[in-house]
Amino acid sequence: MAYKITDECIECGACAAGCPVEAIAEGEGKYVIDADTCIDCGACAGNCPVEAIVQD
Repeated sequence: MAYKITDECIECGACAAGCPVEAIAEGEGKYVIDADTCIDCGACAGNCPVEAIVQD
């Protein structure tokens, strides 16, 4: 998986709303990316207002 969501996540949901394959879901304290569904497109990182999504 090329992207991960850090603890800087504010749980706004912008990343999940922008994911074309619905690979992001609400987790405990932050959103999480399902590595098996993720296509490494980077749309989530571009939508995050606090830059909490980084390349792994």
